[in-house]
Amino acid sequence: MEGLKLRFPEHHHPEMPLGPGVHGIGRIGDTVGLVGTGEGDAPAIRLYVDRRGVWMTVADGARGIHVNGRPVQRMAMLRLGDAIYLDGVEMVLASMRRVEPLPDALRHVPGEFRGDCRVVVRGVGGRHHGRSFTLEAPRLVGRSDEADIRIDDPDFAERHARIEMIGNRIVLRDLGSGDGSLVNGEAVRDAVLAPGDQIVFDLHHRFVIEAPSVATPQPPKPAEDPDGIELPLAPARRRGHRLPWLLLAALMLAGAISALLLLGGD
Repeated sequence: MEGLKLRFPEHHHPEMPLGPGVHGIGRIGDTVGLVGTGEGDAPAIRLYVDRRGVWMTVADGARGIHVNGRPVQRMAMLRLGDAIYLDGVEMVLASMRRVEPLPDALRHVPGEFRGDCRVVVRGVGGRHHGRSFTLEAPRLVGRSDEADIRIDDPDFAERHARIEMIGNRIVLRDLGSGDGSLVNGEAVRDAVLAPGDQIVFDLHHRFVIEAPSVATPQPPKPAEDPDGIELPLAPARRRGHRLPWLLLAALMLAGAISALLLLGGD
């Protein structure tokens, strides 16, 4: 899992790095911050960070916990760009890696109308939640009737942005919007996107980029139980001598049948 942090867009609070492990977060004075996770501590939420992703659990009795405006009572899986609300404080899960800006060489190159239908912009929040838009062609985002991803808000630009492909690169291109867009919690205008990136338009319309990845052969890894404890791999069965034993058994059985036939003939 790449380096992560919590950003506090509306509060004067330093960014909070999130390394692998468990992080307890709760009220500290008039803000929130890291608190202990021991038996005597009482964090409102816990964030679990490992190679599988980021999970959040809510403490018993904690109220008013939201992710992207939706209440969470027990557990939630988090993505880059998700906004967590705790006691009136907003925290955004962000990456230590900055969003890649659009190179100047591609800034004025028109998008290719033949993209890749396997690359998908999937709605995960707002009006288009659950809908998917493939990128075999550029997708216009805006308020106009011709927009592919239409956001019907009088304050939203008619032509806000376009998501398209240039070669094998996924590009977000601003079309003169007022406030730009958010990618993984970072304010941007033009950017190169990667699978897993979350784009937010107009604060609450959320989309995730999904694309196939090329699988490469990997050495076997230790098995892992639900509690994150690595278990040793079971030894591989040796199958190299199985066939000779079968042949030997077949020959012995044939010999026994022949002997019975000879004895029966006598």
